[in-house]
Amino acid sequence: MEDSVRLQVDPWVEMRTVITGPLPDIATRFSRFLGPLWPHDALVIFTRECTGRPRKVAGNREIVDRVTIDELDEIKQSIEPGGVVAGIRSLGGGRRKIWALRDTCDTLLVLVPRPSQTAAPDPDQVAAVFGIVATSIQHQVAQASPDYLAESRAASSERARTIAELTEVHEATLSSILGTLRSNDLDDRRSRITASETASAALIALRSAGAADRAHSEEAVTTAFARLQGELRPLLRHRDVDVDYVDPPADGRPLPGEVAHAARAMVRAIVLAFTAQPVLTRMRIAWDCDGDNVLIEVRDQGPGEIDRTALTRQLSGRLQTLRGRIDIESIAGWGSRVTLTIPLDPPAVRPDEHLLSTLNPRELEVLAHLAMGKRNRAIAEELGISQSTIKFHVASVLKKLDVANRGEASAIGIRAGIVPGDVHS
Repeated sequence: MEDSVRLQVDPWVEMRTVITGPLPDIATRFSRFLGPLWPHDALVIFTRECTGRPRKVAGNREIVDRVTIDELDEIKQSIEPGGVVAGIRSLGGGRRKIWALRDTCDTLLVLVPRPSQTAAPDPDQVAAVFGIVATSIQHQVAQASPDYLAESRAASSERARTIAELTEVHEATLSSILGTLRSNDLDDRRSRITASETASAALIALRSAGAADRAHSEEAVTTAFARLQGELRPLLRHRDVDVDYVDPPADGRPLPGEVAHAARAMVRAIVLAFTAQPVLTRMRIAWDCDGDNVLIEVRDQGPGEIDRTALTRQLSGRLQTLRGRIDIESIAGWGSRVTLTIPLDPPAVRPDEHLLSTLNPRELEVLAHLAMGKRNRAIAEELGISQSTIKFHVASVLKKLDVANRGEASAIGIRAGIVPGDVHS
């Protein structure tokens, strides 16, 4: 009986590990989970929810490093939501045998089976476990946790820099070709025309690549605001509150995906804080752009009894990650006003920034206490767990941050502005 129970429980224990670890590595953890059941050489999770890195990959680097958004889009469009496909498809720069599933929440899973694997996995079983993973990704992105935002912002910065560098190099090269071929010193008219057309087409394709990437990674500010209104309706359905929405300018600068997600999550939190007051009759929600920042204002005509300290703590993790600012005014009998300023451009990337995104919430909390100079015993008492557990977490933090001692880890935590109480926001 004991062995039978263990067989039933262990897969769900493993699934919990898959969905509770850092989001950037979820494909690696899910690949380990599926490996014993359905051996595969590569696994790809493709979701538009993660604007920074829509591809989560694990397995053979010769395959996964070459997988493109266009290939995944083509596979996804060939499958109805909730459907599966098995066969030969273009993936990773070649024609490969794949097995793919499109979850009902529009997240795609692609497996490249090992050559020895002839039988396709049971679609119902994979749909069940992948549904949990897809829902977890959707939930983490919707909540815009600080670690998701850090990972997404780092990816956005890296992508933008890479595209800019490639564009400059190729534009210079192709412009040089055009200049040479258009020279009157060359008399082979036909070859010049052909080469000129080829180079011109290449320039157009290169410049359009940047536009395609922006379409995948950015949201129009008006679209982001419209989505916010849809997300707030269920929260306000049972409250007799008159809400005045002030739309952002239609020509406002597009928002990076992580900023759009964070802005909506924080406004939802503010609205919930306002509706927790005993009386609330009117609320005003306004978005604007000044070119460098998205500007958010939420105000009410209520009793002015919101918990300013709790709301600041709830939002500070996201704001610190995005280098944003908050200002809260609350006057008894007059009402409350919350303003947020969130930069649209990421700051200069620090070498340790991407490492912070690998820490789970508990490790970030331990790092916050390390940054304050606390020893293991004091941290254990503060968090209500054993010293041996704290020792384990400290060791994991040092390993993930690639540092030799607590002092170096503390310095990273201090530079990042991580303080106790923020990491669960």
